[in-house]
Amino acid sequence: MGTDTSAETSVISDRILVIEPGSYFLRIGRATDVNPAVLPHVIARRRKPGGLAYQDPVLPPDVKLTRQQTMELEETRLSVSHTLQSCLKSDGSARFAAPPQMVASFNKNSQPVKTEDRVPEWTPGGADYVVGDQALTLDPSGPYNIHFPVRRGRLNVHPGPGGSLTAVMADLYTIWLHCIERLLGIQRAALETYRAVLIIPCVYNRAAVKAMVELLVNGLGFASFFLIQDHVAAAFGSGVPSACVVDVGDQKTSVSCVEDGMSIRETRIHLDYGGSDVTQVFYWLLRRSAFPYKQCSPASRLDALLLHKLKETYCHVDLDTCGPQEHTFRVSKPHHPSLQYTLQLGDECIIAPLSYFNASLFQLTGPKQSWLYDPYRGDSDDPLDTGYLRETGRKRETADTASESVDQSQLDDEVDALEPSQSQDSKGQIKIDKLLSLDQAILHSVDQCGSDELKRKFYSCVIVVGGGAKFTGFATWLRSRLSLQIPYQFRPEHMEVVTEPREQDPEVVGWKGACIMSCMESAGELWIRPAEWRTHGVRTLREKAAFYW
Repeated sequence: MGTDTSAETSVISDRILVIEPGSYFLRIGRATDVNPAVLPHVIARRRKPGGLAYQDPVLPPDVKLTRQQTMELEETRLSVSHTLQSCLKSDGSARFAAPPQMVASFNKNSQPVKTEDRVPEWTPGGADYVVGDQALTLDPSGPYNIHFPVRRGRLNVHPGPGGSLTAVMADLYTIWLHCIERLLGIQRAALETYRAVLIIPCVYNRAAVKAMVELLVNGLGFASFFLIQDHVAAAFGSGVPSACVVDVGDQKTSVSCVEDGMSIRETRIHLDYGGSDVTQVFYWLLRRSAFPYKQCSPASRLDALLLHKLKETYCHVDLDTCGPQEHTFRVSKPHHPSLQYTLQLGDECIIAPLSYFNASLFQLTGPKQSWLYDPYRGDSDDPLDTGYLRETGRKRETADTASESVDQSQLDDEVDALEPSQSQDSKGQIKIDKLLSLDQAILHSVDQCGSDELKRKFYSCVIVVGGGAKFTGFATWLRSRLSLQIPYQFRPEHMEVVTEPREQDPEVVGWKGACIMSCMESAGELWIRPAEWRTHGVRTLREKAAFYW
């Protein structure tokens, strides 16, 4: 009996696709796969004759800073540098920093060496579109527009060419179907026998979720679907019932407390920075140290990919590594010989990752916000939506009688009790006045928990997932920062900061957690069929979703 049941579950799980759309990467695969297929979440579409050119950048563009902002950046850099100089190595000896003048002098005199290697040029032929890595390596002067359908963890709707919601959803459809057919070997017609699990952000936009559900149901034609929040999936993938989950992505960071399979709504925070912003900070530091590759431009896709690689290879938070360090890297571009550079680095490799704890450094890539809860005003398709009730109630209030206004006021009070206490802007978006650093965001998130016991529980287990903070020593630094700031009455006996749950790559923990959850017997109640969605719409999410809608 047990063997038959296990075999049946395996067959069913083989017909479940788990989809995790990110700002830079898309992860997609069967629930039975060991690892997902991963590729850049980008598409290049052939431009129509006479059409406007448009290219989303790989890195968030840097902005022109005021004199005051420039001074603040330099003060923050010096403050971090002085903090590092006061630290001790693991053996108790003092750290020593490489003199900036010495590093800059070395790099100014560093000359590139030509090598015989040449990068073969890849041409798309007459393809109407190109997806993933190949889209990023296309000739910038070619007849293609480059689109990332997700930016900062949200759908990339903008006023430029290809920026409408319809165009963005068409890009998602093409990219996802390309991966399903080419990487997973599943034809479009067969999807009516498959089920889909969609991983959504903990701080989600309901309009975006609705649009992606429409894509699953009416676009790709899955037999059924359910949604899971990324932090809940990460907790499942980590094998812990309760934790403060921190997801550091390419362009956004989010924090929330997960308890028994639920992300506590009041604890959810979305931060408009991630690994790409750290890359720009690293490049700013490299330029201050006379980066020998003078022609480097983050606006160029190939140079942006190079800077990403340099950050991932050389950046760390290992206090035992100090003094000048020599490295070599290669610049390879089509139609040009490869050039090998020798580069000397000091504490720049540590200061860049520490920008997560010194958020003012992220001014380099423009103004940012810390968002709470659901940045959404209301849903006219959902008669029970709190935001919609408030807006329609206010409209009625001006025309109703005084007695009816009193009744509506009572309803508004009930709706307001469900909303966060922070102020909203003109679009109804809930935000904190200043940009929180990572440690501040964790403290703010846990502080929203109701009881002292819960606060101690979440401080005792902090799980960091995502690819934006994969730096040696990062967990140790984060633990130290938190231990100095946690109020005494909430300090746990033992605090653990986990960056590789179950020795897994932190980038796939959430995806694997969604796979585990989709195969559980209790998940049977979460599946939503197309007929239910078409009949009841978002009300099915209010009734069936494993989170507060």
